[in-house]
Amino acid sequence: MTRSLLITALLASTSLCATRRDIDNQQSIITIRVSRSGVFSAFGHDHEITARISRGHIDYAENPSVEFWVDARALRVVDPDASAKDRTEVQTKMQGPGVLNVNEFPEIHFHSIAVQQSGGTRWTVRGNLDLHGQSRPVVLEVTETGRWFLGTAILKIRDYGITPPVVAGGSVKVKDEIELEFKVTTAQTSGAVTQSLATR
Repeated sequence: MTRSLLITALLASTSLCATRRDIDNQQSIITIRVSRSGVFSAFGHDHEITARISRGHIDYAENPSVEFWVDARALRVVDPDASAKDRTEVQTKMQGPGVLNVNEFPEIHFHSIAVQQSGGTRWTVRGNLDLHGQSRPVVLEVTETGRWFLGTAILKIRDYGITPPVVAGGSVKVKDEIELEFKVTTAQTSGAVTQSLATR
């Protein structure tokens, strides 16, 4: 490769790095909120489930995009009103073969198809969510707050081949519709990239 071609390739690579940021997997989290229904639903707990986003990236190019993965085996039930025993039981059932089946489907994956700005700090992100071996379209409503992107989406678990669990002979059951919340930030730009950009 000639020197000029090498310089061109390096500049192109630096430009890509300049627009693409890795998601900070130590701070970015997903929260799943599950509600109950049925005759005796008042006697059961709604569920709050969280996990860190294990990896992913946001591309700030002319056509923005986002992609991330969550380790389904890392999902943790954090119901504030439930006992530790109840949380453990819910988590075991959730991750088992009757619901998420995390041994067979260990990852949850989202990748955007279109990102549209709907206000100064608001975005509508359309993409596909892969869950439980099924891929379905979802729409995220995202708000940018400082260095954070806060997103929400509503989906139906039956669309992913999951039957809502029931207890007490069907008197208490999980609603088909659940809410996903994302709190995402990106890792800091590396010094090498910053220095490279400064010298261009």
